[in-house]
Amino acid sequence: MPASPFVTVIPGDDPPQIQGSPHLDRLRAYGEVVLYTDRPKTVEERVLRARDAICLLNSRGAVHWPREVLRQLPRLRMISVCGIGTDAVDLETAHELGIVVCNLPGRTAPIVAEHALALMLATARRTWFQTNELKCGRWTSQYNLSLRGKTLGLVGAGSIAAETARLGRAIGMRVRAWTYHPSAQRAQSLGVEFVPFDELLGTSDVISLHLKLTEQSRGLIGRSELARMKPEALLINTARGALVDSTALADALNAGRLGGAGIDVFEQEPVPPGHPLLSCAHVVLTPHNADQTTEGMEILNSGAVDNIIAFLEGRPQNRVE
Repeated sequence: MPASPFVTVIPGDDPPQIQGSPHLDRLRAYGEVVLYTDRPKTVEERVLRARDAICLLNSRGAVHWPREVLRQLPRLRMISVCGIGTDAVDLETAHELGIVVCNLPGRTAPIVAEHALALMLATARRTWFQTNELKCGRWTSQYNLSLRGKTLGLVGAGSIAAETARLGRAIGMRVRAWTYHPSAQRAQSLGVEFVPFDELLGTSDVISLHLKLTEQSRGLIGRSELARMKPEALLINTARGALVDSTALADALNAGRLGGAGIDVFEQEPVPPGHPLLSCAHVVLTPHNADQTTEGMEILNSGAVDNIIAFLEGRPQNRVE
């Protein structure tokens, strides 16, 4: 147990994720837990909520911790995120200030990969389009896409990509991949062939994104990349919205230069009215909930609390370097 009391702050649990979780009782055994059920609307509100925190449990990646906020939190020693992505935290500043950042690498990979497959199948079989046509009183006949025998191109080679590769092979797809850092060992562990990025774009029937968001990967899929894809190809994104130029994607879909898209993540969340993808016919959209199953929430909530307790007991785990 820590030698002195401490405060853990959950700065904006909206939509609800960890509120009501029994894992918070484990955390309360170590000190005060302050939970906010709405998101902070301003920088000042974020600072006010977190100013007494020694630990932050960032249950929602939409609550961001940039340099100008972190520098105003002299008590803060640790941030635990509920997932693998850490793009909501300015890692350079956190490291500079001695703030430990911990994530949950690979814990929900099978659950997210299952969602990627669901988006793939729903997009290929045009389930939203056909449901909407029937609701509007139209019996519209349009060919769907069979995935068996088609090529799945994975952008990224982490744990979610590995699970997506396994599911793709299970339904008879050929799987290829691209990553910033290919190696024979990674190819063997993933069970796929690595190919150049342009080749992956031009030869895949489905492109599925599994990269973390960095300055290098931001905007990776833009107009020129979409133009290299097959006109009937599908784009699936369960990674981060800012990997894709949404306006360019909507233009390609509306012009018939792409077969469809299954999107779980967006540059701005919640999605604002008038977002270009909302007007597209051949899309399947979900509200960044790929890991939000009963099992997924249990894994994330327990893991985030485990990381804080491990830090407080002097044995930090899952540190992001």
